Amino acid sequence: MEVGRVLHMNGGVGEASYANNSLVQEKVISMTKPIIEGAIIELIMCSSMARAPIKSLCMAELGCSSGPNTLIVAMEFVKLVSLLCRKHGHDQLPEFQIQLNDLPGNDFNSIFKSFAPSFHARLLQELGSSVPYCFLSGVPGSFYGRLFAAKSLHFVHSSYSLMWLSKVPERVEMNKENIYIASTSPASVINAYYEQFQRDFSTFLRCRSEEVIGGGKMVLTLLGRRSESASSKECCYIWELLAISLKEMVSQVPIYIVLLRVYNK
Repeated sequence: MEVGRVLHMNGGVGEASYANNSLVQEKVISMTKPIIEGAIIELIMCSSMARAPIKSLCMAELGCSSGPNTLIVAMEFVKLVSLLCRKHGHDQLPEFQIQLNDLPGNDFNSIFKSFAPSFHARLLQELGSSVPYCFLSGVPGSFYGRLFAAKSLHFVHSSYSLMWLSKVPERVEMNKENIYIASTSPASVINAYYEQFQRDFSTFLRCRSEEVIGGGKMVLTLLGRRSESASSKECCYIWELLAISLKEMVSQVPIYIVLLRVYNK
């Protein structure tokens, strides 16, 4: 079965939902705020908008998930552009299209039911009565393919999403009882993950190059590591713990051990 058809964060707003368990992701967005703001300012100041009003701007949030983090950058985008417009004496603010993308299994309903209303309310609170039109849209699909019309995006943001691959790499059946890169993984498995990431990231950039206007901006945040070791605990420790837990759960039932060995397929 394709990964894109089954993979998604835990929906809803309950105790176990992504919405209530995404503080790390929120912290990352907060840390990159100066970079995001710099990209938005450069986008506006280097465009014709600094000299004449622009009618509309389109932003895409790729890997938006469903929670309070979904619209954080969209909020900053609308606020900052609006303030820059006023600074340059443009009375009429542009209209904003906010495209929220994730895989089809994402809980888009919760976004529009639980989080979109507070987005509009906060804009009204911070910008006053002259709030620009903001049109929010859900765009289900993999960002490892075309999602938007050619040259339609001004700004693209993606945080902690691009390290998720489009598919399980080939040759991982040689990974013994691991479910990701581990200290016991053979070199062929590490190379398989590396090659799959290369293919995916190249595809991502090629697709966005067709969708983003000339002079448009992208801010992409990925999980990384300081160590040269592919199995460094900086990025793999949680998966090793999960693998240990799975092995512990199935150790008493031999047939399930066989299933665990092909878990990566």
